[in-house]
Amino acid sequence: MANATTLPNENLLADNNNNYIADAVQGHPKQLALLFFTEMWERFSFYGMRALLMLFMVQQLQYADVKANLIYGTYTALVYLMPLFGGIAADKILGYRKAIILGGVLMAVGHLVLAVPTEWSFFAGMAFLISGNGFFKPNISSMVGKLYAPDDARRDSAFSIFYMGVNLGAAIGGLLCGYIGQKINWHYGFGLAGIFMVVGLITFVIGQKSLGNIGLVPKNENGDAVAKQNQILVYVISLAIVPLFIFLFNHYTLMGKIMFPICIIATITMVAIAYQQEKEARDRMLTAIVLVAFSVLFWAFYEQGGGSLNLYTERNVNTFGFPAAAINNFINPFYIILLSFPFAWLWISLANKGKEPSTPMKFSLSFFQLGIGFFLFVIGAKLAFDGRVSFLWYALGYLMLTTGELCISPIGLSMITKLSPPKFTGMMMGFWFLASALGQHLAGLIGTLMAIPSESGETTVSAVDSLNIYSGVFMKIFYVSIGGGLVLLLLVPILKKAMHSSK
Repeated sequence: MANATTLPNENLLADNNNNYIADAVQGHPKQLALLFFTEMWERFSFYGMRALLMLFMVQQLQYADVKANLIYGTYTALVYLMPLFGGIAADKILGYRKAIILGGVLMAVGHLVLAVPTEWSFFAGMAFLISGNGFFKPNISSMVGKLYAPDDARRDSAFSIFYMGVNLGAAIGGLLCGYIGQKINWHYGFGLAGIFMVVGLITFVIGQKSLGNIGLVPKNENGDAVAKQNQILVYVISLAIVPLFIFLFNHYTLMGKIMFPICIIATITMVAIAYQQEKEARDRMLTAIVLVAFSVLFWAFYEQGGGSLNLYTERNVNTFGFPAAAINNFINPFYIILLSFPFAWLWISLANKGKEPSTPMKFSLSFFQLGIGFFLFVIGAKLAFDGRVSFLWYALGYLMLTTGELCISPIGLSMITKLSPPKFTGMMMGFWFLASALGQHLAGLIGTLMAIPSESGETTVSAVDSLNIYSGVFMKIFYVSIGGGLVLLLLVPILKKAMHSSK
């Protein structure tokens, strides 16, 4: 394990005397806490809104399941597509800090617009959220990576802790906003999410001085900061694309024609960049690209949580009278809160013994657990009484989905920061989120396979019939997930070798 006082310059916080700021809590730099709490409050707002989105469309706007799933897929795909551009803008023009602040402001505006109870506010608010998330999300993750040397064994542990902050905010936000939105007033729920986005933004602005030189505006070849006019141009573009997103919500069937070409072009570009590097850097970057490609399939299944599983919980799970929006969007982050520190401890403990699974192995394990989670949903459906699944089987299924997530999401963030060439870290982080975007789009399409006939926001089939539809698709997800895990398991030796000793 690398000592906090011996990190290399580019990954370290330095004070004005060039002495390293090595104060740490339980072996981690204290600046991790700043990023932890900033992300926690931002995720409160994001997942608080997400808890309401699907049920708001079906119950309040009375959209059919197919339309709601496709709009949800469009929204979440764009949310994860924008970080590709936000990462590039931070790397080349703004720096991480200004990108995070810009993103926070745009997201706060989006949440507050959603709180306005008018027809136009729904798509407009989501459009601001998409633009803001693109600048916020990839760059705060990249800053976590900059606190550690590439070979520091604490890196995966740090991302697991950071990920716990993500889910602490998500759990509280999903529970409170979900309950208030579904039980009291939808727009009150959206407004509460906006308040805590502002809290997260203030947290970062006040604490950013402790980050030393990390995340400042990048310099050009002459050593000068990027011109102000280029930074202003990014601010203008961040607003100019909002009407485009509103257009896409109104023409949601266009997303497939947009997503696939963008992903193909981005992948070709990343491969081309990889082949411009020296052999070791090239092999590492290509390994990252392969693992990113596999993550698309994982997210396509896992992200049913915000779409079809929201409706499934409402229609077919015994929640003891508690709002489905709150339950479904609380249970997963709650598990992560309980498990993040044990997982962080596990990776460090195994690393100290030389037995830590490689990153490709962790990815493989995530697929097996994902498949088992959906299989437990199927078992619950088989044992259901009168179309209502026992909360026990629902909770067990989500537990396996969560352990699978912990083996891929924080590990993937860490993987990007340690396998990417330093000057392309932000771009590769954006590529990671682009894969998530494609997965989100596919999640919406998969969700349409579970569409339940409805009128005026109410289903027109029995709970037993709707449960049969859901469980049939869950079983197919089980088969494909296990297959993906097996393929990755076969590739582990090849990918591990190509990582050149990186875990």
